[in-house]
Amino acid sequence: MNKYKIMLVDDEPDILDLLDKALTIEGYCNITKIDNGLSAINTCKEINPDIIVLDVMLPDIDGYEVCKKIREISHCPILFLSSKNDELDKILGLAVGGDDYVTKPFSPKEIAYRVKAQLRRAEYKYNPKQDFSVRIGELMIDADGCRVMKNNKEIELTAREFEILQYLAQNVGRIISRERLYETVWGEDSFGCDNTIMVHIRHLREKLEDNPTAPQYIITMKGLGYKLVNPNEK
Repeated sequence: MNKYKIMLVDDEPDILDLLDKALTIEGYCNITKIDNGLSAINTCKEINPDIIVLDVMLPDIDGYEVCKKIREISHCPILFLSSKNDELDKILGLAVGGDDYVTKPFSPKEIAYRVKAQLRRAEYKYNPKQDFSVRIGELMIDADGCRVMKNNKEIELTAREFEILQYLAQNVGRIISRERLYETVWGEDSFGCDNTIMVHIRHLREKLEDNPTAPQYIITMKGLGYKLVNPNEK
């Protein structure tokens, strides 16, 4: 576990200490604690963490803005912590580049397990357990090389976006329900997953499609789910 660099960002010392203790119990030792947004951005540049646990309400810059800045330099998983439990706040957290969103109060042990799950998924992206590559229209999805290309130009995806696209590619032409997609990629029960899936699908379309409002690759099957198709074979 020492190989993973974890950055905790929260302005409440008690929460930082609780998370530090919970993660240490799980075997994580390389933990950096930060209490403000500006330091979080600068520290991220310095240490290149493997995962960030980021509070939304910080004294200088809110967590959403911090996430946007970090996304300019890093694609590591970001897990938001927030006292805001409104659905729109959760959607915003995912929309700006977050990978997970947990509302306070929370169990430190739960956060530790969510961190473990995010690190496992991120490592799968960079060290896939099986070779898998496929060309679909102008897209080339290469799991072995952890790359997605379009017209010979590499497209930058987050770890979660890559997993979603890879799973759809492994089932090209088949309708995949939101519930099945969530349970497979997130590894959790799919209750209340609709908005989470919709946000990530929208991000994928913005990166992959020539016109995200009229997608040619990731098609919505109303009331059923999504499917990845080859636009040249319609």
